[in-house]
Amino acid sequence: MQNKGFIKVFAIILTLICLFYLSFTVVGRQYNKKADAYAKGDLELKNQYLDSLSTEKVYLGYTLKQIREKEIGLGLDLKGGMNVIVEMDVAQVLRALANTDDPQFNQALQETIVQNRKGSSSDFITLFRQNYERINPDGKLANIFSITMSDRVAPTATNDQVITVLRQEVKSAADNSFNVLRTRIDRFGVVAPNIQRLDQAERILIEMPGITEPERVRNLLQGSANLEFWKTYNVNELGTYFNEINTRSAEYAQAVRGAAATSTDSTAVTTDSLSVDSLTLVSTAAEGEKQEINRSFVEYFAQPYFAMSGASGPIVGTAAKNDTAAVNYLLQRYKDIFPADVRFKWGFKPIDQRETYFELYALKGDGTRRGPALEGDVVTNAKADQGQQGSAWEVSMTMNSAGASRWATITGAEKGKSIAIVLDGYVYSAPTVNDRIEGGRSSISGRFTPEEAGDLENVLKSGKMKAGVRIVQEDVVGPSLGQEAIRDGFVSFVIALIVLFIFTCLLYGIVPGMVINGALLINFFFTLGVLAAFQAVLTLPGIAGMILSLAMAVDANVLINERIKEELANGKSLRKALEDGYKNAFSAILDSNLTTIITGIILAIFGTGPIKGFAVTLIIGISVSFLTAVFLTRLVYEYQFEKNRWQKLTFNTGFSRAIFNVYNFDFIKNSKKIILAILIFGVVSIGSLFTLKLNTGIDFTGGRNYIVRFDQPVKTGDIEQALQPVLGGSAQVITIGSSNQVRISTNYMIDSESATVEDDLVTLLGEGLKDYIAPGSSINDHILSSQKVGPSVAEDTMKNAFLALTIALICMGIYIFARFRNWAFSVGTVAALAIDTFAVIGFYSLLWKVMPFSMEIDQTFVAAILTIVGYSINDKVVVFDRFREVHQLYPKRELRALFNDSMNAVLARTINTGLSTILVILCILFLGGDAVRSFVFAMLIGVVVGTVTSLFIASPVAYSIMRTQQEKKQLEPKK
Repeated sequence: MQNKGFIKVFAIILTLICLFYLSFTVVGRQYNKKADAYAKGDLELKNQYLDSLSTEKVYLGYTLKQIREKEIGLGLDLKGGMNVIVEMDVAQVLRALANTDDPQFNQALQETIVQNRKGSSSDFITLFRQNYERINPDGKLANIFSITMSDRVAPTATNDQVITVLRQEVKSAADNSFNVLRTRIDRFGVVAPNIQRLDQAERILIEMPGITEPERVRNLLQGSANLEFWKTYNVNELGTYFNEINTRSAEYAQAVRGAAATSTDSTAVTTDSLSVDSLTLVSTAAEGEKQEINRSFVEYFAQPYFAMSGASGPIVGTAAKNDTAAVNYLLQRYKDIFPADVRFKWGFKPIDQRETYFELYALKGDGTRRGPALEGDVVTNAKADQGQQGSAWEVSMTMNSAGASRWATITGAEKGKSIAIVLDGYVYSAPTVNDRIEGGRSSISGRFTPEEAGDLENVLKSGKMKAGVRIVQEDVVGPSLGQEAIRDGFVSFVIALIVLFIFTCLLYGIVPGMVINGALLINFFFTLGVLAAFQAVLTLPGIAGMILSLAMAVDANVLINERIKEELANGKSLRKALEDGYKNAFSAILDSNLTTIITGIILAIFGTGPIKGFAVTLIIGISVSFLTAVFLTRLVYEYQFEKNRWQKLTFNTGFSRAIFNVYNFDFIKNSKKIILAILIFGVVSIGSLFTLKLNTGIDFTGGRNYIVRFDQPVKTGDIEQALQPVLGGSAQVITIGSSNQVRISTNYMIDSESATVEDDLVTLLGEGLKDYIAPGSSINDHILSSQKVGPSVAEDTMKNAFLALTIALICMGIYIFARFRNWAFSVGTVAALAIDTFAVIGFYSLLWKVMPFSMEIDQTFVAAILTIVGYSINDKVVVFDRFREVHQLYPKRELRALFNDSMNAVLARTINTGLSTILVILCILFLGGDAVRSFVFAMLIGVVVGTVTSLFIASPVAYSIMRTQQEKKQLEPKK
């Protein structure tokens, strides 16, 4: 084998990389176990424990926070938590930018809102323009937007130019929404959250593992960004008040310690609803939780500026993150000490590299409401840039006329003091006023990094935009359901692996079988290592993808071993047979792997959430299987041969000889019977699609799913009947997993924009199911997970699903044509793949009402179809590759014989690969849990049907076209 040294070095380097990245997962899990032991089931305590160590260097110079970012994360379906897609309110942005009551503008905007919420293939700005130009054909958008955006939109600007500016503004608002949401999630205290922009600019995906308060998260996410400008106190002005709070808090702490010493129970105080901060810091106790006070006020500060002589400025002091709850509590408890206009708010960012300490600011309320001196909606633009001659970064902002007048008054009165810029209750900056500022143009300077200046620019722009967000898709998975998913996934994985190991040994003998099994284990190790290197999140479909990639990795080894058996049967020596077997199998393996990777790429592009995780896992698994099957196994054999070992291998067993012989079927002749059977099945399926139809899931229709577990077995018909009256007749109920667990689907109130709609629906569920709820518990105790998909997301999902299927089929056809240089192979392949796809759909229409598990047409189903396309084409490629090889050896052999000989030659490989895949699928189907059962059942249908179409559709169709081509060529006059 050429380049043997390179393969060895590459394998060693890859092994070291995988070990390095997987080590972070091992270390992270160890600290998670320590946190669990410390917290004893208390999630708040666990978060506090991990947070206290987050900036400590605990492994190879990495902090715990960095380690947790590098470990393989578990998806919500395995860990429990909340997954939401939020959509920015673009209409709000356009209203703020237009600042007009033009009736035609308002009508166009309202129609666009309705269209967007129902779902559309166009984005909001495109829809708005279409509606506006339809309502007012001669209307100029510049007349609406040039007043408030005079610096970017000229009165003579064309509609195209205005739309370009509007898109930039929407993108800016989306960037700001992203930053605001990221900050809110960080402050909320979620461990290892994932927040990312989606392809559609105004949508953001947020994954929050371990969340147990979904309603609190909804309120947190859906509030508009609130920008304010506050006057500030100098801390020396409040010195007397701080002395008083120190004295009283010291007495209180002493009393608490005394009470604790004389009581067997730990004494703690309960926090009230805090007005100190609009959002709590990570360690801050939530409303109603207990917060222990054991020190005086001043002792909670690392740097108590208020207690230092000569201190000035608005910063009260710096406190450790874990002490902010106690500080908040004491300020609330003794708020009567301070003047009525004092407001205390924390700084946005930690001030130290270890991200431990935060600054507390003393703000001064203005006016009779004792609120901010100026609201952020007066800001019309903001820009971060470097000062003259490359000096420090600064941020300039522009205000409207009303804001400019008020700003001049404020800055004139507060000369020499600081003005705090506050967003969502946190102080982002508190620049000092050097002089009265006229005209509404200001420059905020400070020791900003480029990133900090950009953040402040977005903060200032948020006041102008006032763009709220709404949740358009939501999944809530309870931790118990996640634990069950982990258990089911692990069990199915182990059993599938054992079954594969036994099957390979039965096929080829102990030694070749164990070489294959060793390659599979290395394949699994490399897959996990690469996932860790990419900081991927492992989901249940991802585990299914890993198992499936292992099954498909067997295919490469089967191809190689079958070719070795052929070479041995032709009388070659073992070493020569091994060499030729690997060489002759290479092109078929390369083609089959590339086609599967193409499918995985399409899934990764058009899929979301777990489906994308499945695709990434599949791509990685297939890629590393090529390395292990083609190169590493050969290195093992050559090493053993050099040591004069394994000299009597036959790659045959009694089992394989008993069930596999030399085949001589006439596939071309028998294909007519199969085609007739397929046509009959097609007619039945079409009738079923019109009568039984398909069980379309909420991914494509919009709606809500609730998985509910009862204490006793229930009948789905009884549950459905109980819910129909309260849910307006919109309720479908199926059993999930066990007889006491059901999934309730409804599209009732799916278009409602009410902030309380989620709570209202849960209340309705409780009313309808009151006879099934255990005494002393509520419906919330029985709901294990919930899912919401808005109509607009459903429309996009359906569009992407059809687009992905179409692109997959086109890509397969193009690839086959490129490889085999004859469109007959492309037509045969696409025809067979189309039948594979339709067969799965037909079976789902025929069986969804009788099977004991959910058979919905959703994103998972689309992923299954695409996976079937990738898997099924492997068979077609292998047959065509063998045809090409035989045709080169015997160019004058009759076409029909060439096709039949090629299919007979690879029939053993086709059966072996199909059986190994089916065995794995059956393990997942029966043991893998409900989340992937529908997926693997579709795969089971696809593998069986795909094998049939490979032999009786793809090749016969290609044969018919090539025969016609030959006949036409023979009829052409010779030159």
